Amino acid sequence: MADQLTILQKTKRIGIAADHGGYELREYLAGKLRGAGYEVIDFGDGRPKVDDDFPDFIVPLARAVAAGTLDRGVGICGSGVGASVCANKVAGVRACLIHENFSAHQGVEDDDLNLICFGGLVIGHALAWELTQTFLAARFTGAERFRRRLAKVADLENKPWIQEYHDDKRTGTGQKPKL
Repeated sequence: MADQLTILQKTKRIGIAADHGGYELREYLAGKLRGAGYEVIDFGDGRPKVDDDFPDFIVPLARAVAAGTLDRGVGICGSGVGASVCANKVAGVRACLIHENFSAHQGVEDDDLNLICFGGLVIGHALAWELTQTFLAARFTGAERFRRRLAKVADLENKPWIQEYHDDKRTGTGQKPKL
């Protein structure tokens, strides 16, 4: 238990964000994180508004994770899908919708996941808290094969892929894009 506590203490500054669909779960997880000794940076929504939009809360969270001002992030919307899609549009973010324990640690260990997403209308509070703890306790192994794969993913963020797609004979086009 002392070893797990030491591991948990390495990750201290956690960001959390949700729209109206994840508001209740965000409130619960933020309270649990604070109670466990984490510094929680809350990106909102401050109160549930049916007409709010998850990108308004998830993008600032994702940017803070990418910039390294947070150790990790938790993004929540109704299903978790929109939060995941949105967060992954920010270069340097590796976000995933997770609703089971294996991926909560394996995603960090192998893929250096830095933002976990939940569906506030899909997952129960107790399971979300268990998965959050698992996610925060996990560490990237740094194995060469995982670093190699992550470098290929990072390359996608740094160059336009459309030219490669159109030049790739497997696409069947062989044509240059009309931009």
